[in-house]
Amino acid sequence: MGRILAIDYGTKRTGIAVSDPQRIIAGGLDTVPTAQLVPWLVNYIAAERVDIIVVGLPVRTDGSPSDTHEAAGKLASRLAAAFPDVRVTMFDERFTSVLAHRAMLEGGMKKMQRRDKAAVDRISATILLQDFMDSRAYEEMKEYK
Repeated sequence: MGRILAIDYGTKRTGIAVSDPQRIIAGGLDTVPTAQLVPWLVNYIAAERVDIIVVGLPVRTDGSPSDTHEAAGKLASRLAAAFPDVRVTMFDERFTSVLAHRAMLEGGMKKMQRRDKAAVDRISATILLQDFMDSRAYEEMKEYK
């Protein structure tokens, strides 16, 4: 069984999280410049077995598409074409940044550490991945390999 990789897409930076091989725990992996994302993924997927890529679906709190919604959709399409053996899906990423900031506060991170946008992106990707692994969508995906 391969890992699940989650992407918290941003116009400048993209946070990446990955599951353990047993798909139980999500962990922050890296933050990469968005322009370098696909080459980074090519290298990572060549080294690690990845079965599912989850791209965060950016929506506003009312459910309407956010400013990066279209770009994230295009990224998901590009990844599906670039990695035909990997299942690419999108999953609602609403509130992940808010939850990431809360986790940083509760984790005791100092103010300067909380300003690190790369850390916020990694934590957001981790929350996205854990939410996906806890979801009905993932359960259904396991049933219909």
